[in-house]
Amino acid sequence: MRIDDALIWAKFLLSNSDSPLLDAQILLAHVLEKESVYLMTWPERDLTAEQKSRFESLVEQRINGMPVAYLTGIREFWSLPLKVNNATLIPRPDTEILVETALSYCTAQSCILDLGTGTGAIILALASELPNSSCFAVDFNKDAVALANENASSLNIKNVTFKQSNWFENVVGQFDLIVSNPPYIDENDKHLNQGDVRFEPLSALVAKDNGLSDIRLIAQQAKHYLNDNGILIIEHGFEQGNDVREIFATLGYEGINTIKDYGDNERITVARYHSK
Repeated sequence: MRIDDALIWAKFLLSNSDSPLLDAQILLAHVLEKESVYLMTWPERDLTAEQKSRFESLVEQRINGMPVAYLTGIREFWSLPLKVNNATLIPRPDTEILVETALSYCTAQSCILDLGTGTGAIILALASELPNSSCFAVDFNKDAVALANENASSLNIKNVTFKQSNWFENVVGQFDLIVSNPPYIDENDKHLNQGDVRFEPLSALVAKDNGLSDIRLIAQQAKHYLNDNGILIIEHGFEQGNDVREIFATLGYEGINTIKDYGDNERITVARYHSK
């Protein structure tokens, strides 16, 4: 089977995907251990029997809904190639807005904490932009902590420390900025049975109290770990903006501001806390 024929075949079978051709290209490039441009440059090249078999297997798994990132083991975030596995959420493009927002509040030597770090995507993006900052991140899942450490090592990012902790349980110190993309989906949300989230860990997706319980806990406890005039930034569901602003206001945060994602939905809420 030629490369161009393989892509046509896979695109047809993946027609229910939002991006059938892109999925096919990513999977085939992964099998060939080449960049995607190789597929366009050498469309007439033949796949070996082993390559054809591996590609067919990956396409079949993708047809059954397995996320492309889990099939390849890699997802790019903030131009950083991150290793992913089913112990963590797959980093989403909209979360880059959280990084952009955080950077606008940081100085070169900020002390930053990321709660529920998963792959390490958020804190590694911040650390890569702020090499003189002190960055810390926690996750309750030891496998996620191991993966985040692996990503930091492969990217040669050295100003980050990862630790296993259930939110603030094992956190020590004060921070200029605390960021989090916590679980915020209601346990009865129908979307949990659709798309990629079917394969992602529920513990990283679902929270009680209409998806707000972890957000409320973080906002309550963050006050004890923020320096005076410190910033808290939380990602949340597109219908939770009002609730999150109310939580922040009730707890005494100031300068509360919600930022929209690429789909023009409320996605990130920022607030400042005066501890004195």
